[in-house]
Amino acid sequence: MATTAERDAMTRAIALAARGPRGVNPQVGTVILSADGATLAEGWHRGAGTPHAEVDALAKLAPGAARGATAVVTLEPCNHTGRTGPCAQALSEAGIARVVYALSDPGRDSGGGAERLRAAGVDVEAGEQSAAAEELIRDWLVAQRLGRPHVTVKWAQSLDGRAAADDGTSRWITGSPARADVHRRRAAADAIVVGTGTLLTDDPALTARDGEVLLPHQPIPVVVGARPIPADAAVLRHPHPVIAHADHDLDALLGDLRDRGIQRVFVEGGPTLASAFLAAGLADEVLAYIAPVLLGGSRLVLTDIGVGTIDAARRLVVEWLPLGDDLLAIARLTATAQEHEDHSEHEDLSEGEH
Repeated sequence: MATTAERDAMTRAIALAARGPRGVNPQVGTVILSADGATLAEGWHRGAGTPHAEVDALAKLAPGAARGATAVVTLEPCNHTGRTGPCAQALSEAGIARVVYALSDPGRDSGGGAERLRAAGVDVEAGEQSAAAEELIRDWLVAQRLGRPHVTVKWAQSLDGRAAADDGTSRWITGSPARADVHRRRAAADAIVVGTGTLLTDDPALTARDGEVLLPHQPIPVVVGARPIPADAAVLRHPHPVIAHADHDLDALLGDLRDRGIQRVFVEGGPTLASAFLAAGLADEVLAYIAPVLLGGSRLVLTDIGVGTIDAARRLVVEWLPLGDDLLAIARLTATAQEHEDHSEHEDLSEGEH
């Protein structure tokens, strides 16, 4: 069981990890404690190709100063050699006597560091503050565990579950605080995905903005559907080139994005595309912006998601966030890794999106 000093150090390590950039590698923090619980050194991972958090912390100590110490790490020390060496080996060679970590590394190549440490005679404790550590690197964990990017499906809706009025108009269902929140979340994603139906109906720019100013990080625009992108489409003026994906196979889409190094996908493609991701079991998070308006009519926010009976309902864990007059439901499916049906049975993703 972790000591009070180790628990405090893990809280600090999680805060240090958050300083690192979100990218292909996970955000990781490390605190090295002396035998009496005093902090000897701290470190965090600053991006691909830089020293991992454990090595960053060890580098701040004089030779031999880590002997008998405890390393508190947010993620199990890695066990593979890439652009840097195995952290498990670095810790044991430095004389670290104990390692406390929050999360096990699910990577096929990078996992196994705890076993390597134990084999070297290091005492290992796992699971300290795992929930807080997992929240920080949730998207990276999905990519490692499921072999695809983390997927957030977003929509805006009226109180009665409509995405648009019967004439197709939908700007703006929600108010400015909700729209600003959307742009902040777009900026945290690697890619933003819409179908050609949404593209042709709304002509979205698919940028992340603060008012009219582009935010520093822009998601890569991805358009799904066989219909061509108009030559004057706003998305063609995006800072990044558009990825056009004519194939409606969502596994193929996510595989392509994964191979491009994309780990966080933001789906804003309208009812058809949103429903397809949900029906396929490929939505890890749902963001539903709910406005206090009634629209009625036939333009529902979702179509068929494969639920034929109440017993098959998709169960969610929801956090509620007020945004001006609107309400944001941040929902996670209780089983994101469920098996899903053949995508060939899904409707055409390029049609009927708004």
